[in-house]
Amino acid sequence: QVQLLESGGGLVQAGGSLTISCRPSSGTPTRYAMGWFRQVPGQEIEFVAALSRNSAIIKYGDSVKGRFAISRDNAKKIVYLQMDSLEPEDTAVYFCAAESTVVPTTARSQYTYWGQGTQVTVTV
Repeated sequence: QVQLLESGGGLVQAGGSLTISCRPSSGTPTRYAMGWFRQVPGQEIEFVAALSRNSAIIKYGDSVKGRFAISRDNAKKIVYLQMDSLEPEDTAVYFCAAESTVVPTTARSQYTYWGQGTQVTVTV
């Protein structure tokens, strides 16, 4: 069952920008912290970004600091990930996740609901 739905992935040239979004399916709560993770086939899933309900607390993975920006629109129940200065190393499947507590964390195990992922491919 789809819990969260990501959209906006696709092809982009190195140095370019792309924004992906996430929204919940029916019955999926997004009241608390939300996060983004990414995974390359055959590799361990990597934390990208997370934020609290009111966006007062925001965390980023070291590899994306200064280039990516996470935000949310609580009225529309949408979370965004703006990706700038994209590099080929950013190529991955990006997953949206919803946490069950107010404090955003970097640990995958703390997130209860997940999307199917959206592919982001950065070309040289």
